[in-house]
Amino acid sequence: MSSPRWCDTPATRVLGLRIPIMLGAFGGVSSVALTAAVSNSGGLGAYGLYGYDGERILATARELAAATTNPLALNLWLPHDGDHGVRPDAAEFDSHVAALAGYFDEVGLPLPQRPHSYLPPFDEQFEAVLEAGPAVVSFVFGVPSREVVGLAREAGIITMGTATTVAEAVALEAGGVEVIIASGMEAGGHRVSFLDTAENSLVGTFALIPQVVDAVGVPVIAAGGIADGRGVAAALTLGASGVQVGSAFLATEQSAAAPGYRAALRGPGGAQTVLTRAPSGRLARGIRNRLTEETQIAPFPVQNWITGRFRSVAAERDLTDIMSLWAGQASPLIAETDARALVDRLVSDATPLLPA
Repeated sequence: MSSPRWCDTPATRVLGLRIPIMLGAFGGVSSVALTAAVSNSGGLGAYGLYGYDGERILATARELAAATTNPLALNLWLPHDGDHGVRPDAAEFDSHVAALAGYFDEVGLPLPQRPHSYLPPFDEQFEAVLEAGPAVVSFVFGVPSREVVGLAREAGIITMGTATTVAEAVALEAGGVEVIIASGMEAGGHRVSFLDTAENSLVGTFALIPQVVDAVGVPVIAAGGIADGRGVAAALTLGASGVQVGSAFLATEQSAAAPGYRAALRGPGGAQTVLTRAPSGRLARGIRNRLTEETQIAPFPVQNWITGRFRSVAAERDLTDIMSLWAGQASPLIAETDARALVDRLVSDATPLLPA
């Protein structure tokens, strides 16, 4: 199938894509079906590996390989601000849990015991990604080391990093990253800032894109606040060579989001997103609910691990008031229920707005 001329961009050429549409990598709600649907439609499917150990990464990669032979990205969180060194003692841990005990009572779970670790080692995750051999490995919360970039390159894997400011984009390019996602503050989910606090790095997508494009020489992907063809056209007009779409794909039937979550993305709550640290300990954008009004008790990743025990059960039971309903500010524009139809609509609606 041929694509409109505007689909031929530096990003599509580097990544081997037919169209410059990319899926956001969702921590906890990525699905093989959604990743494959976007890749099989000519874009770049993506799968978030937050919290996955090496064995689970390889098992997931096998499922993805069976679902699509087209390019896709696997996403890793880089260790940041001492993530892996956070080890509250038993008394501190019990204090953190006690502050959230009401949620465990609500879903009928016993209070959790202190784990041996809160996150799998990054080295184990990265070794599994190298073995899996995706077309792309993307990173958030920092610049991958020269060694990591070099090993990916030796394996024929393209590296992609995420910036929330111009300075972060410059740092990523200097570190050898081949494609940069410029993520504006409108985006749903975690603010992945790493050179300054997330609160001091809240730049809007359509202010960020042209500045990043002017500052770096690698392809730039726009993310945040893009849910229809108008957003695609605006991003490319400002110099981006592709877009990353999150919430609109998360609301499709191929998503792993719970039914109530998908409904919330389409409902009035989608227009009421807030920035909160309560669910995970890190600043993130989501739909306001009872959990977002909670006070952050523990640092990341401890807070995320503790709340994850009851949030997973809440998702199974569709208890949306105590789930993480990550969502971007363009959620009211969500229209499609099928991921493939969404890809087609993004392209068809952008085409009249871009040069032939």
